[in-house]
Amino acid sequence: MQQEQKPDRYVSFVGIEGDKNSRELIVMLRRHIDDPLKSNRFWEMFKGKLDLVGKPDENSGRCLDELYLIHAYINNISELFEQYEDEAALALLEQIETESC
Repeated sequence: MQQEQKPDRYVSFVGIEGDKNSRELIVMLRRHIDDPLKSNRFWEMFKGKLDLVGKPDENSGRCLDELYLIHAYINNISELFEQYEDEAALALLEQIETESC
C-alpha cells in the first residue's frame, strides 16, 4: 500500500495552490469585513491594502499579493474568523499557514 504524498513546501511548492487558496480566503474574509457591522478602522485600512494588490505603480513600486497580506496579518484574520465562528475559513487559513507561510 502506497502512502499518499502530501505537498511539502520545504521541498517544492508543486501541488500547493497557494495563490488560489489565498484569493479564496480573501473572498471569505471580505464577506465579513465588507459588512459595516463587522468592520472597524483596522479592517478599513486592510481593505486599502487589498486594493493595492497587483498594483506596484500605486504602491511605490512594491507589489503586494494576497498571500503576503494573509501571512502579515494572520493573527488578526484568525481572530476575526474565530469571532464569527467561520469554521470553513479557519480551516482554509490553517491550510494556507501550513502549506505556504
